[in-house]
Amino acid sequence: MKKSILKTVRIVAFTVAISLTSCNNSTTTETVKETETVVELKITTPQPSPLGMVSQRVGLTDVAIEYSRPGVKGRTIFGDLVAFGKTWRTGANSNTKVTFSSDVIIDGQTLKAGSYGLYSVPNKDSWEVMFYTESDNSGVPRDWDDSKVAAKTTVNVQAFPINVETFTISINDVTSTTAVLGILWEKTYVAVTFEVPTDEMVSATIDAVMAATPKAGDYYNAAIYYNQQDKDIKKANEWMEKAMSLTEKPAFWQLRQQSLIYAKMGDSEKAIAVAEKSLELSKEAGNEAYIKMNTESLSEWRAK
Repeated sequence: MKKSILKTVRIVAFTVAISLTSCNNSTTTETVKETETVVELKITTPQPSPLGMVSQRVGLTDVAIEYSRPGVKGRTIFGDLVAFGKTWRTGANSNTKVTFSSDVIIDGQTLKAGSYGLYSVPNKDSWEVMFYTESDNSGVPRDWDDSKVAAKTTVNVQAFPINVETFTISINDVTSTTAVLGILWEKTYVAVTFEVPTDEMVSATIDAVMAATPKAGDYYNAAIYYNQQDKDIKKANEWMEKAMSLTEKPAFWQLRQQSLIYAKMGDSEKAIAVAEKSLELSKEAGNEAYIKMNTESLSEWRAK
């Protein structure tokens, strides 16, 4: 009888286990729903007047230009699409924007550091070019305000020998103190020259450094600047000799600069001696450019 009871208990336990397993399966089984990711398609096409950007350092002044660049596309531009005698945004879409990191001078007028809208009035033989204090207009301002013209100049039109399809603004003829903002389209070119205060900025830096704790490189750079800008050559020589005294082994390019300063001072003997050392080190370094420069200078100075 005990065996019969035990068998019955086992049967009951097995039945309960099966029931529990069935319940667990039913509770853990989920219906998986598929999700779809909807991708919105968008057609992108090229702009008819794409955005152009120009950046250039002139001396120590950074110049940046943002403008749109329309094409000729078989049209007559100046005197037709761009009317003579009317203010033009100097490009397409929003007005062209010019930014200067320091004050600049245009036709004798000081233009403060900042951003300006570039507008022009084209004519057959000359253009009036204006720098407008509002730089974020979508074209020519509806309410034009002459008091917002920070600087303006009149420049002559120069005929270009070939047809330029895409409207172009560039910064050319860059020196340490000046550059030209050029506007070119179709067969028309106009150029606006601007000046930057490089000497004022460099001189202020030199004065500050020399009043503090100048190092060999500071004396050297100051001497080269004074020589290249035809400033006080005696001071340039003083600084160069100080730089060389603080330099354990002057390089051939440094000696080259020192020889040029001696030559400008009229001390041919010292100029030749230093140039000969520069030539020797140039040959050891295999620098053909400095070998040529030193050889030519030595020939010139020895002939005097």
